[in-house]
Amino acid sequence: MAINTTMINMPFRIRPINVTWVRAYQFVRFCTVGAVGFLIDMAMLHLLVRHCNWDINISKLCSAETAMLNNFALNEMWTFRGCGSASRLGCGWGWRLLRFQAICGVGIGVAVMLLSVFYRGFNFNLYMANCLTIMLVTLWNFSMNVLFNWSDEANGKDGPV
Repeated sequence: MAINTTMINMPFRIRPINVTWVRAYQFVRFCTVGAVGFLIDMAMLHLLVRHCNWDINISKLCSAETAMLNNFALNEMWTFRGCGSASRLGCGWGWRLLRFQAICGVGIGVAVMLLSVFYRGFNFNLYMANCLTIMLVTLWNFSMNVLFNWSDEANGKDGPV
């Protein structure tokens, strides 16, 4: 039985592995990026609500958008680097940003609603309500972005992700 010496000499990070493990690895990176976005979101929300006396819904929209733009840049450069890059259809980072905005925009809408329910309806602490909201919306954002944004199919390329 012949041994594939190419596999032996390849660094671990570029060996072909099961797609499930790739997705799990990407999800960990997505959550790491999300943690940075979470800190940005929380800081902006605190600043706008507590120091600028803005309405909580407007503050949440602004804090989430700031975090979302940061997260797109980090996901583009790190989490999904090489996935769905420039393709036959010319779908570069600009189109991915638009799709990311659309997908996460739905997530922000849900987040604003959930934050209002948790904070005003259930009287949760503002920061606990925001944390719970972000955790719930993360699964939507990851699954939809993998499906429609950073995949070869979404960018007009053939072959596995």
